[in-house]
Amino acid sequence: MIKDLCHESNADLLSSLLNIPAENIACKRISDILTAPRSIKGIGHQKAHKLYVLKEIIRRIMAEPPSNAPIIRCAEDISNFFTPRLRYETKEQFVLALLGARNKLIVSPTISIGTLTASFVHPREIFTEALKYPCAAIVLIHNHPSGDPTPSKEDIKVTRKLVSCGKTMEIPVVDHVIIGDNTYYSMKEHGYIRK
Repeated sequence: MIKDLCHESNADLLSSLLNIPAENIACKRISDILTAPRSIKGIGHQKAHKLYVLKEIIRRIMAEPPSNAPIIRCAEDISNFFTPRLRYETKEQFVLALLGARNKLIVSPTISIGTLTASFVHPREIFTEALKYPCAAIVLIHNHPSGDPTPSKEDIKVTRKLVSCGKTMEIPVVDHVIIGDNTYYSMKEHGYIRK
């Protein structure tokens, strides 16, 4: 008989998966465990590898577009869709949301993975990816691992450059959303992107 797992604690679930005592995990957040599994008593190389595989599976699930692709109407829609994917990443990741007719999400590839405090993108990478799909507009998304989504001077500079390139390419950049820890910053809402 299959046990109903939705009522199990995080510690009990991970204890069952890794065959270690639940008390070794009880005070840890799942995101902390997936980021640094070797810090848990009883987790060696093989069990850490299992957790890294689990983290990658979760990342891929979160990156899959739903069968009913979402409609992106505003920055909050972007945040709701991309926060689970980017919130706990330990490096900045720059993601592109390619929107079709009526702002329906077509695909959302990761363009670059940077460092703890910076992500490097070039207009060539952005628009090469955009030209692969029949997109009507794009949204730029990246995370700040610090949890504070306030844009840096470089974030603002890159946004302005990509908006300008989008106008030239006739692929409008409709927003640049920075994902923080359960919060976000919209360049459009703060006046950095205008129609």
